[in-house]
Amino acid sequence: MVTIHDVAKLAGVSVATVSRVVNENKRVAEKTRTRVEWAISELNYAPSVLGRNLRTSKSNLLLVLLPSISNPFYTEIINGIEDTAIARGYNILLCETDSNPKREAIYFNLLRNRLAEGIISMDPSVNKNKLLELAESYPVVQCSEYDTESPIPYVTIDNEQAAYDAVTHLIESGHRKIALINSDERFLYARQRQNGYEKAMEEHGLPFHDEWVYNAEYLQFEAGQKAIRTLLELNDRPSAVFAVSDVYAIGALKEIHRLGKKVPEDIAIIGFDKITFSDMAFPTLSTIAQPMYEMGCISAEMIMDEISGILVNSRVLEHKLIKRDST
Repeated sequence: MVTIHDVAKLAGVSVATVSRVVNENKRVAEKTRTRVEWAISELNYAPSVLGRNLRTSKSNLLLVLLPSISNPFYTEIINGIEDTAIARGYNILLCETDSNPKREAIYFNLLRNRLAEGIISMDPSVNKNKLLELAESYPVVQCSEYDTESPIPYVTIDNEQAAYDAVTHLIESGHRKIALINSDERFLYARQRQNGYEKAMEEHGLPFHDEWVYNAEYLQFEAGQKAIRTLLELNDRPSAVFAVSDVYAIGALKEIHRLGKKVPEDIAIIGFDKITFSDMAFPTLSTIAQPMYEMGCISAEMIMDEISGILVNSRVLEHKLIKRDST
């Protein structure tokens, strides 16, 4: 393996001079710099990133906390984070917590031990108190899910208004009996989207019943299937459904087809997020589009600015109602 000593010998300079060139020190004569760069090229020398990080106390690594990599909602956000981070010389490490406190603690310690420089948390079940404690000493940003009582900066959308818009679309399409497939109420987005659902129903003078609200235990397609089976078995069954995630909505679509019913003729459905699969479903899924890639880009810019000592402010981005064949 080629070492810095080999480069120094070929270039006829000291190891210290090679080190200065590698680290872009301005105090090297142009003629000497050219000779060292030629030697580096000739020997195909690759400087040790780890060694440089140990000298500078910088890892240039961002941790991205998420509950599950399998959830397609996170894909575009991650793409935005990675593209933005790489453009500014950072790398990212995806940290799947699986909502496990022990895993969470391992990732937090990477930051405490200076093996990473900041955390972008997208985990709705993260320990809020421990995250706040960490943010008092280290750069932390929240993306999508956040704590309303925490000073930690975040980037998100107005979930309540977005849910209100989704349900209003169903009402304007002629529906009066509208059900909700929701997530666990301990998550902020679930509470906000249910608030939007209830607000739309109330403002349009429509009744809503407890049995029309289904809280799924986990965020998977199968949960959407189970939810729609339960709703369709009601004596007073709904004619439309608002699902707080496209994952639930697509699972519900699959089950509706299995039961021999048609969408939207027998029951209409609208989702939330605009994941890639929503345009591939049959029929194509009406949904609320979150600007996921932009959320990723902004959260990455925010965390890197924090690392640089720049004060950042929380951002609430615009959502968009996407009308398709399922409604």
